[in-house]
Order: sequence, then structure tokens, then C-alpha cells
Amino acid sequence: MSPRNEPQNEPRNESQDEPLKLTAEDLRGLFLFQHLDEDQLAWLVEHGQVEIRAAGSAVHTEGEPATCFFVLLDGTIALSRDIGGQRVEINRTDHRGAYFGATQAYLETDAASGTAYQMTAEAITDVRLYQLPARDFGPIVREWFPMAMHLLEGLLIGMRNTQRIVGQRERLLALGSLSAGLTHELNNPAAAAVRATAALRERVAGMRHKLAMLAGGSIDPATLPVLVELQAEAVERVAKAPELGPMEAADREDEVGEWLAAHGVEGGWELAPTLVAGGLDVAWLEHAVNRCPQTATEAAVRWLGYTVETETLMNEIEDATTRVSSLVGAAKQYSQLDRAPFQVVDVHELLDSTLVMMGRKIGDRVRVVKDYDRSLPALPAYAAELNQVWTNLVDNALAAMGGEGTLTVRTSRREDRAVVEIGDTGVGIAPELLGRIFEPFFTTKPVGEGTGLGLDISWRIVVNKHRGDIQVESAPGDTRFRVLLPLVAPPLPESTTTA
Repeated sequence: MSPRNEPQNEPRNESQDEPLKLTAEDLRGLFLFQHLDEDQLAWLVEHGQVEIRAAGSAVHTEGEPATCFFVLLDGTIALSRDIGGQRVEINRTDHRGAYFGATQAYLETDAASGTAYQMTAEAITDVRLYQLPARDFGPIVREWFPMAMHLLEGLLIGMRNTQRIVGQRERLLALGSLSAGLTHELNNPAAAAVRATAALRERVAGMRHKLAMLAGGSIDPATLPVLVELQAEAVERVAKAPELGPMEAADREDEVGEWLAAHGVEGGWELAPTLVAGGLDVAWLEHAVNRCPQTATEAAVRWLGYTVETETLMNEIEDATTRVSSLVGAAKQYSQLDRAPFQVVDVHELLDSTLVMMGRKIGDRVRVVKDYDRSLPALPAYAAELNQVWTNLVDNALAAMGGEGTLTVRTSRREDRAVVEIGDTGVGIAPELLGRIFEPFFTTKPVGEGTGLGLDISWRIVVNKHRGDIQVESAPGDTRFRVLLPLVAPPLPESTTTA
């Protein structure tokens, strides 16, 4: 749980005004304390008290400051966690001496910052508890058992470091996959721009040759103003050229090819596709050559062909470079490298950048449906980390669908929260596994395909860092993860570690 600085609640006794006490012999009868000496038992008697809770009441609640250490004396206690918006019972016991609550108060690092209860403890029957304030429990355990403290701290810190390293490894693997996809996406428009630039260089060289012919007198100089006017008209037609189907384009190419052959233009069949693609049909060509001397027909048509080709190639280069720019912009939006960690963001921009980054992995067999509520206001968030959440959820959805199906990304508003829903048409999650999917290292993927930390990391980012919630509903063909995020900035956690 994330540490929070909140006022500590003093131990309470709901049954009477004066706290009940146990004797040293009472405590010695509990397995937890049976090997303590008389002075230690006396200290526990002096600093602790008995508390009675009625059936159905909460002894403590998950997420609240962990202020007390409890030992069960009589009755039945249930421990539960909030997982995916559902209360999941972890343990139920009536064992005398079972302990819970501020069980890590002895850790010096946690005691310095204050911990939160990691579970909710509820009295199933009327219960009698021994209660010890965490501020007293922690220091005395460290004093009584110094060697054990070193061992426990080493064990716990080692587990935390292992989890952090594995989490970092998973993020690096995800980043590598996204980088490979981005490189592939960038390669296509970049290669297209290179090809178009090489072709454009050839066409410009051809136009320079025609200009040399004009300068040498091979073409009547009086024709030049007409060619310039026709060039401007051709450029305008290229910009407005309609998209033709294969059959219609072939028919027009045949018509233009026959017209060129009839007017003595050599290689007209090679030139016809270029003119048709630029929106120049037989009627316009007839109009154009009628404005030129008959001897200049081929030169005029060649000039127009170069004009159409150069304009088309420049359009291709513009499209390719725009695509590259859009991909770089999406990567920049995804990584948030140039922005503050905590900022007010448009959640739709984050979702779109994630989908672009995962475009290659989504592939052609997955249909992406976007259902955005554009009335949603911008929300305060750690944008780069939310993108990590979207990546994990989309990646899981793609894995569940086996690369084929429908991925739905939907946004809506629920009171003072924004709701982001990511759904898939995959096989679904078995009911008995729903309560475990957010546990660290738990995964349903085959060995080697998942570390089991994706949803755990997402949970920490959404719940601990943003004070939001993740809920899940699943049935075969319809699985939906809902991320609920506050529209108003929550109090910033003191610790921002998510791994």
C-alpha cells in the first residue's frame, strides 16, 4: 500500500469507557508471546488493551493508516482485499492468537513514513482482540529481536527489489516491442519518401531538358506562356483528381492512349496512366493542344506529363513525411518525455497515441472501435504512466483474442470520475481467476509470455497513484476492463513508486 501522512487513530474500546487489560499469564497462553520473559509480558500488558467488536463491524479498513496491531482472542475474523472493484475474502480464521493489522510496524523504513492497512478486517462474530498501538509495537520488537529484524528486513527488501526489477524488465520488454513496431511503421513512409524523391529528381531533370530546348530555339518561344498557363491548370486538376476504380482507370487510360497515338505522341501508352492519375482526360487534353501550335503538340503533352508527375510525387512525399511526423508525434505523446510528470491531459489523446504505438501488434485482423465521450474534461494525471496502463490492458486484450476480433475503447463519465473501458471479444477470464488477476506474478499466459506484473503495475498506477479504481467484467466473447479516474486532482502520494 502507498504510505500516506494522516492523523493516527488512537485505539478504541466500544464496549466500555475504561480499556480492558489482560494478565501476563493470559498473554503467555498465546503462541505469539509464549516464549517472552516476565518483563516483556509486563510491557505488553501495560501498553496494550482488550477491545471488543460486534459481529459485522470492521476492525480496520484497507488503505487507512495502520495504527494498531491486533491479536485475536475469541471469535472469527475475515480478511479481505478490494480487487478490481470487488471485495475478495483472503482469509477467515477463529484461531486464538491469529494476528493482523500493523504487522510491518517493526520495519524502520516503513515506520518512519507510516504504512496503510493492506487488508480489511471484519468481525464475522462478536470478537475479543488484544490491541497494541503500532507506534509502541514497532520500536519494542526492534529492541527485543535485533537479529530477527535484520533477517526480516533483508527478506522483505529483497522481495521488493525483485518485484521492482521484474517490473522494470516487463516495461523494457513492452518498450522494445513498441519500438520495433514504431520502427516498422516509420520505415514504410520513410522508404516511400526516398523512392518518390529519387523519381522526382528524374522528372525535374526532364523539365530542365525541356527548358534547354526552349533556350536553344527548338520550341517556339511564343509557346512558353501557353505552356505555363496549361501547367498551372494541370496542377489545379491534380489537386482535385478523383479516386478512380481499377476498371474506370483502365478505360480512361485506353482512351488517353489512343488519343496520344492519334496525335503522334510516341510512347503514349506509357504516359497515359500518369495523365489519367492527374485528372487529365481526353476532353481537357484536346482543349490544351488546341491552344498550342500543331508542331508543339508532343512537347506540350510531355511538359504536362512532367508537371503531373512532379506534382504527384511531391504529394507522395508530403503524405509520407506527414505520416512520419504523425508517428513521431504519437511516440512523443505516448512517452511524455517533454512534459511534466503530473499534468492535466486529454485522456483521448493518450488512448490514441497508445493505439498508434501498438498499431503493428494490433494488425489487420483486429477491428478497433472507438466510442469516445468528447464532452469529458481534461483530467489531472501522470500521463506517461496512464499510457502504460492502456498498453497493458490492450496487450492483454489482443492476447485474449489471439490477434483476431474486436477491440473496443470507450470513454464516459460517472459522476466525478472519467471512465475508460477497454473491451475485447476474446475467450474471457474464468470466474475463479477474476479475484487473482491483479496479484503480483499471477498470469494466465503460457510460460515465457508474461511475468504476471502487467495488471499489478496497472493497479498500482490507477489505485495507489491516481486514487482511482479498476473494475473487470468477463464472459466468453465479452471482457471489459474499466479504469475510473478522478476528474479532480487527488492528494499526491508521498511515494510515487509504482513497481
